Amino acid sequence: MLFCRKIPTRTPIYNSCRSRLPALCRFLSTATDTSTSKPFYITTPIFYPNAAPHIGHLYSLVTADIFARFTRISEPDRLVHFLTGTDEHGLKIQKAAKDRGIEPSVLCDALSEQFRRLGNRANISSTVFLRTTEARHREAVEHVWRTLTAQDLIYKGTYSGWYSISDECFYTDSQITHLPSSLTPVSIETGSAVEWSSESNYKFRLSSFQERLLDYYTTNPKSIYPSAHRERLIQTLKDEPLDDLSISRPRERLTWGIPVPGDMSHTMYVWFDALTVYLTGVGFPAEQQGSLWPPNIQVIGKDIVRFHALYLPAMLLAMGMPLSHTLLAHAHWTAQQRKMSKSIGNVADPFDAMDTWGVDAVRFYMARVGGRFRDDVDWSPEQLEKHADEIRSLLGNFFLRITSRTIQKRVVSVPQLTFVQLLDQSLNGPNGDVLSSLRNLKGRVEQCMEKFEVGDALDAIILVLREANGALTHTAPWSIQSPPEAAQVSYLLSLEVLRVTGICLQPFIPEAARNLLDALGVPKAERNMDAAAVGKGSVGEVKGVKLFEGKREIASGGQ
Repeated sequence: MLFCRKIPTRTPIYNSCRSRLPALCRFLSTATDTSTSKPFYITTPIFYPNAAPHIGHLYSLVTADIFARFTRISEPDRLVHFLTGTDEHGLKIQKAAKDRGIEPSVLCDALSEQFRRLGNRANISSTVFLRTTEARHREAVEHVWRTLTAQDLIYKGTYSGWYSISDECFYTDSQITHLPSSLTPVSIETGSAVEWSSESNYKFRLSSFQERLLDYYTTNPKSIYPSAHRERLIQTLKDEPLDDLSISRPRERLTWGIPVPGDMSHTMYVWFDALTVYLTGVGFPAEQQGSLWPPNIQVIGKDIVRFHALYLPAMLLAMGMPLSHTLLAHAHWTAQQRKMSKSIGNVADPFDAMDTWGVDAVRFYMARVGGRFRDDVDWSPEQLEKHADEIRSLLGNFFLRITSRTIQKRVVSVPQLTFVQLLDQSLNGPNGDVLSSLRNLKGRVEQCMEKFEVGDALDAIILVLREANGALTHTAPWSIQSPPEAAQVSYLLSLEVLRVTGICLQPFIPEAARNLLDALGVPKAERNMDAAAVGKGSVGEVKGVKLFEGKREIASGGQ
């Protein structure tokens, strides 16, 4: 999608472009540098605020937040720079504001605030919220434009083809279709209506970067995840010539945007503007060689892979800047296997969901069900309820069970042991199985997160909690038929399970995990992944508290 008709690039200009980019090979070799010496930079898509936030926006935010928080507990001394924000220019915003009889800036102010509120409500730990209407962003975009112009990579031409206001992008004939149910042609990929457009505009010589982009993605297997997106992109680069990209629209058609430097009769194309925001977020152009760039992870939806995997990288290569380490392109949430749409009436409101089930329950559901990113997943209140009950039971009720007064009284009736002393004993049966699984949990979670398998990381944590709940029920430390010594072993092992899983759960359900670690008296300095090894941390004075907002946790198991 989104390609303009190709203007053949003249050989002298192409050679000139190559000669003016001597640093490209050097930067290509460093583009995938995974050194932890630089701060960890992660971004979400810059959300388009032409309407209120939906579940898909929350999904992107939660996904990025999980990786940001995991990095903080894995590398406590490493700075995490987490960017999100709103993309506020373009024809769609201009039209939406006109339909409401207000200025575009007024509409953007109101809707942008809703996205900021969504992040706050969902406990998103972003460090920068950037709006593309800010002066610092305009400075960055103008700098990029002038830099590319100086290299003869931007030229003025004529474009005739299909344009979608809804998608804010251009389409070729092969990318549109005529449906019997539609009076106008539509995009094959998105189903959005398109209209024929013929106009003078500026173009970026995207075609000059085809070979280098192909080389980059062929030699960097971790550049896009899931890998199917990278494989499709490589095949496209092999099979289809890249067309030069239209990057402006006549000002008479699009007034709500950044004017082209030196030509007030044209407005920059919204995607050229928006993609630069990731540079703005690290202080570009004042901090061109700053330590934050490039992004370690860019979380995006699968529908905008091409923008982030072709257009932005080409712009970066042109400026001699390294490319993002990994694009994490997640799938979409659907409703009853259908794309969410206001016209259908199946759009799920993220605020309503969090108000009904609680923030951590919604975050847990999204990560547990949507944390593999490959396939679209169905948003289901029934499934959300099921998974919310799952974590409340396996974690919240488990905590209440083990901290009951009945068990406390039985434990203090025998000589006190520490968990480290307990490790010197031979644990058999269910307790031995739990200890074995718990020993492997830290490595398993780290391995899954390294591979971007968020759902598998949660599966590993849930498996340990399920085993620990089963062992507790089997031992029944509240029962007088269970020896006090056995009750103490069960108690200490359960506290260690809660301590270790509480540390590992911090990126996923941060509020409940904090409540748990506070209740266990775990020192702040012992809440990182190093302390998630068995016997590596300590538990202080234990207090019974409610871990989750919303539904009440009910202790069960006979005690």
